[in-house]
Amino acid sequence: MPNDQLPEPRTAYPALSPAAQALAARCESRVNELARRMARAEFERLPGYSELPDDVKDVEVAATVRNGLRLFLRRVRDPQGRVGDYSLFRERAAQRAEEGMPLHTLLRSHSAAVYVLWQALQGEATDEEAGALIELVDFLLRGHGAVIGAVTETYVEEQATLSAERREHHRSLVRGLLDGSVPPRRAFEELGLESPCLVIHLHLPQVPGPTTSEVADRRLVRRTQTVVDRSLDTQAVALLGVEGGQMITSQHPDDKDGLRTCEKLCASLRQVHGDGVSLAVVLAPSAQDVPTAARTAADIVRIARACGRPPGLHLMDDVLLEYHLSQHNESSDRIAALLSPIEDRPDLIDTLRTHLEHRHDRRATAHRLGLHPNTVDNRLARITELTGLEIASPRGNALALAALLLRNDAAG
Repeated sequence: MPNDQLPEPRTAYPALSPAAQALAARCESRVNELARRMARAEFERLPGYSELPDDVKDVEVAATVRNGLRLFLRRVRDPQGRVGDYSLFRERAAQRAEEGMPLHTLLRSHSAAVYVLWQALQGEATDEEAGALIELVDFLLRGHGAVIGAVTETYVEEQATLSAERREHHRSLVRGLLDGSVPPRRAFEELGLESPCLVIHLHLPQVPGPTTSEVADRRLVRRTQTVVDRSLDTQAVALLGVEGGQMITSQHPDDKDGLRTCEKLCASLRQVHGDGVSLAVVLAPSAQDVPTAARTAADIVRIARACGRPPGLHLMDDVLLEYHLSQHNESSDRIAALLSPIEDRPDLIDTLRTHLEHRHDRRATAHRLGLHPNTVDNRLARITELTGLEIASPRGNALALAALLLRNDAAG
């Protein structure tokens, strides 16, 4: 909701006595003097205020103070609030949030202004006006609470908006770095990354059941981001979603290949997401190498999962042959088509994948799939019958493995 549309705080202001109104009226001629005193003398004592540009102090801050003084004096005469009474306070609060002034400094400036006004009222009051002075102080403190509420509300809202914009800009930079649409050097400078760096691809297990809500998805991503922030103790950036994502972190001198870093990260992620976490890490010597490293890391995880390898940290050496066999060339489509006869038989596909992963151990395959070994034998025979692949032969084994890796659903 825009600042000028935010509802104004509602405060019950009692009618003031003629004596109190008369006391306040004597301060009207001092508005400009008091505004200058607050903007220059009193506020200079606040942390960070002296760093503001002179034009901000002399124009914006002074104008806001004058507005506050005149609002107080007007309400002394007419306690009823009007729409827009706090609009300038809200506008200035949004500006100070955008400029990075701490909220405590902003609120202290309003409290300091109240104190200066109290001093002015006290200086004008005679002994006979003690009761009128008490009325005005009560009135002043009531109004101060409403102003502080309006200022804080606007400041926090503006900070949230700015934070969301920064996060989205950050995500756009990471996305552009990974897909090559943003110049790598520029992305590295804005993201605070240094070469060489580690590129990590993360795959998270999907929770079975009904589709989760957007709120639940955001909560899941926040939890993942928190784990990443805590585990990667060097400068790191991430582009995460409910299924995982990519991370880029500077190389640590004591862990150049990133193994210890990723093992720590994997262990921490398992505490949140369970044992189905898979990730791979690839070294990018320079910023220009990041997009290629990201694709390689994603392929390593994809291939490891397609081959039925258990979740965890995967390296290129773990899937070296499988990675080579999965690369597309002129023969890829024909090799992938070797499994077309069993495309609609997921039971046979799963049996083949598990059997190859367990190095043709029929009992281990049966145990993994919860089948009798004879059932495994029957399924393997049916695969050979339908595809013509002799799985037990070296050539048939290599062709079956390559076909599995090149199938369209291997990318899932």
